[in-house]
Amino acid sequence: MDKLDAAVLAELGANSRVSVPKLAERLGEKTSKIYSRIDRMTETGLIEKFTVVINHAALGYAVKSVMGIKMDSRERDGIIEALSAVEGVGQMSEVTGRFDILVTLYAKSLDEMHALVSEKIGRIEGVLSSESFIEMKTHHKDVMPAPEGD
Repeated sequence: MDKLDAAVLAELGANSRVSVPKLAERLGEKTSKIYSRIDRMTETGLIEKFTVVINHAALGYAVKSVMGIKMDSRERDGIIEALSAVEGVGQMSEVTGRFDILVTLYAKSLDEMHALVSEKIGRIEGVLSSESFIEMKTHHKDVMPAPEGD
């Protein structure tokens, strides 16, 4: 990876919808060169996928929560499969620390979140305990800086 690759990643991270010709213009490079760089980074796995960030609140999901789950490790596969089937479950990450899995949850109301946590996830076989953290306000940096190239 060189400085041009790093610049391309930074630009795509800030706005993945930018057209390649516009990106090439911003970086002072030929369009064909930017296309080939993006293709190479995609083929080598440096760029895993192009995606959309959904505004869940605009879809009516006003409540977001992160839930830490302690599980019976012998039930791991069944728990992950069961969580995947629950409407309102977003990203699941297996982690180290006091929890085994962190799950992002989306609900339309606090009552719906309560039902999701208590009636659906809390009753999954092998879930030993959980702790939920309701998101009050989000502060984040949308773009991770790309590593500097050679």
